[in-house]
Amino acid sequence: MDLVGGGELEGTVALSEIPARARTPEQRSGETPGGDIVWQSSPPGSIYDYVKVASFSIGPDGLIDQWSLRAEQLFGVPARDAVGKDPIEAFVPADLRDRGHRKVAEILDGREWTGVVPFRTDGGRAPDGIAEVYVMPTETEHGDKAAVCIVVDVRALRRIETDLAASQAIFGQSPFGFLLFGTDLKVQRVNRRFAAVFGGEGDEHRGRTVHDYLPRQEAERLQGALRHVLDTGESVTDMQLVGPAPGAKNDRRHWSINLYRVHSGSGRPIGIAGLGTDVTRRHAAAREAAHARRNLALLNEAGARIGNSLDLETTARELLDVTVPVFCDLASVDLYQGLLDGDESAQVDSLADGSAELRRVAFASAVSDAPFAEAGAAPVTVGAVHRYSFNSPCADALRTARPVTISGGDENGLLQSTLAVPMVAHDTVVGLARFSRAKGSEPFGERDRALAVELAARAAVCIDNARLYRREHERALILQRSLLPPGDPEASGLDIACRYLPGNAATEVGGDWFDVIELPGHRTALVVGDVMGRGLRAAVAMGELRTAVRTLALLDLEPAEVLSALDEIARGLGNPGHTAGGQLRPPQSPQSTRRALQGRDIDPSEVYLATCVYAVYDPVTRRCTFANAGHLPPVLVEPGEAAQMLDVPPGMPLGVGGEPFEEVEVELPEGALLALYTDGLVESRDHPLDDGLRAFRNAITPPASDAAETSAETSAETSAEPRSLEDVCDHVLDTLNTHHGEDDIALLMARVQGLPGDAVGDWTLPREPRSVGRAREYARAQLLAWDLEPLVDTTELLVSELVTNALRYGEGEIRLRLLLDRSLVCEVWDAGLVQPRRRRARDTDEGGRGLQLVGLLSAAWGSRRTPRGKTVWFELALPDGESAAEPSVEALLSMF
Repeated sequence: MDLVGGGELEGTVALSEIPARARTPEQRSGETPGGDIVWQSSPPGSIYDYVKVASFSIGPDGLIDQWSLRAEQLFGVPARDAVGKDPIEAFVPADLRDRGHRKVAEILDGREWTGVVPFRTDGGRAPDGIAEVYVMPTETEHGDKAAVCIVVDVRALRRIETDLAASQAIFGQSPFGFLLFGTDLKVQRVNRRFAAVFGGEGDEHRGRTVHDYLPRQEAERLQGALRHVLDTGESVTDMQLVGPAPGAKNDRRHWSINLYRVHSGSGRPIGIAGLGTDVTRRHAAAREAAHARRNLALLNEAGARIGNSLDLETTARELLDVTVPVFCDLASVDLYQGLLDGDESAQVDSLADGSAELRRVAFASAVSDAPFAEAGAAPVTVGAVHRYSFNSPCADALRTARPVTISGGDENGLLQSTLAVPMVAHDTVVGLARFSRAKGSEPFGERDRALAVELAARAAVCIDNARLYRREHERALILQRSLLPPGDPEASGLDIACRYLPGNAATEVGGDWFDVIELPGHRTALVVGDVMGRGLRAAVAMGELRTAVRTLALLDLEPAEVLSALDEIARGLGNPGHTAGGQLRPPQSPQSTRRALQGRDIDPSEVYLATCVYAVYDPVTRRCTFANAGHLPPVLVEPGEAAQMLDVPPGMPLGVGGEPFEEVEVELPEGALLALYTDGLVESRDHPLDDGLRAFRNAITPPASDAAETSAETSAETSAEPRSLEDVCDHVLDTLNTHHGEDDIALLMARVQGLPGDAVGDWTLPREPRSVGRAREYARAQLLAWDLEPLVDTTELLVSELVTNALRYGEGEIRLRLLLDRSLVCEVWDAGLVQPRRRRARDTDEGGRGLQLVGLLSAAWGSRRTPRGKTVWFELALPDGESAAEPSVEALLSMF
């Protein structure tokens, strides 16, 4: 039922009776029947929930005639023990009873009284409580004097006073924002701090909601938290909220909110208390610390990841891998085109206006697959060459070598801001790095600017190092390749294929080399060598040794003699004082060599060591003579057989000295395959050398060949249709691709194709004057049989001169041999040891012009030692269908 209360609160208020919490039977002792429920007509949270007011009445006889339930709770005395007793005797200490009786008499006489009275509970003798008593005189229905007593426990009042003081301190003195929400989630009260932050007086905030203080998204978060706290009673601690500061829409503030549910004295939820703290500075400090940690982590990662390779493009990509998306949303790196081309003057000139050509070498993005187009320009793709206009911020950054911040930076307005950072290394601008953040990201600040400069500088140093390395590496490669045979080498009686592969791009140049040298008599020298070590020193040493090998080969020395002389030269490369008086010193032992180096304070690491295989092939006899200086043995594949390594004694490497070199002569069958190689092909840190050699032999063996089970028919078929040497080389490199490491690879392969018998004319002449005419007849007949009539006259003349010299200056019988291949070679052998020497005859001399005539009419001539004498030879080019060129009159007269 609705009652109108006796008091007014902002006008007349309709109050609903609310049943109080039920008590246990013990708590309800002394209650009247039917008093199981106590009805409360005040709203929840009333003062009466905190202040327990008790009442009793005194009859005309001065005795208690009514005793309320609250009196039972306060004094601890049930109604049955209190009614009918003198209150002074029952509850007041003995020393105060006289005064108490007088007061009761005055009250019954019609006087009101208010005072503090100590009292006893449960019949105790000493007072254990203090009550504030308000006594009002009244009359019974018969007109007798009586009294109604209202009693309040003073201790409860003191607690309320303390609580009010604490509440006032919170609302009035707390440095933190405090507000109280009602059960309808509207603000009921705020403290001064909260009002000072959000403006207005405290009462002005009453009735507001969280939407009046926060943006929609944050307000909904807080309202959900308030509802959760009200429903469950679970507190919320350190809830982070973000919103604009009052009166400053662009000033974002951060607050930490703690929420807990507030209960009335009876335990009913009456609202939610919120304690808010402005943590903007703390958040800013945390963000600063986070940024500092991120920057340090970025710099640490940059130091670990940028510059791991000496490649310009790879280094640029490493910079972007570090920065995207941790530091920015998309980035690009442009390098000067002149720098990439090796034209450093173009790079220097570009500093004047910053508009030189640049190449986009790297791009990375976390928001787009393609770069954004700049205002008024087309997108620049990776690999494209472009320019920045003179008035553009990027050109200004290149011109001044200072970073520039660009608002936006793209045509569609999708970028928040862009940093154009020049990449400066050793006071030289090498390019430009652009870092961009898309809309929705935080714009670049000063700290970001400093970090971008540091990252770009680190990458610039690595790029400049890569540039310098690329320049030196390319120069070394040019030097190294210039020392290798140009094109495809050719040789008489041999089909030759070769491969040279430098090591991995990150390594230096090496000292591997191979060579094919034409020797007199259509013979061929095959050389493969490897200077130990890497770098430009090794490449230069390789060039010197290769030149020395060619020089020694043209002297037509035996293979062992070539390696012995080459060993002395190798020892002299690292020790300029190795030769004395222009003569080679006697060979020394390795121990004496080391002692000599130490005695002259020469670092043993400066000694040049190399391995080499030198082989001489004669196509007439199909014999090949090998000498080895510490190199891997040659591999031979005979038709229809499996590959095998030749048993060539491995001597000491070149540059060690002290040991002679041995020669091995091997007769090579027609169609046999000979392979010379360096250790880069078969050696790797991942497997033993024997495994690499076995894999090489398997790769070079023809598929249809089997050393143990190949039939004669299969052998004939295999030899009839052999694989081309180019295919064999490719197959070997493809098969062994996983077996070699970072070393260079040199591979020289030759298939034996001996000169046919009808391409050789060989005669023995007695030592008599008639042999000169007979030699001319033999030569004429052989050339006519070869259909070389244009060469008959010249050949007859030169053969006559050489045979005449053999009769005049030589010894023993004379041997004449004509060889036809890519040119015509004539050889005259005799047992004499005196080498012919070309000289200029005087005008009065009748002879001495024979060798001059040989040199004038032949393409080349020379002499060489043989085991039993010497051989003098000349070579004539084959006619090309036209008449052979005759020597001019001036050339003939020059002999006189």
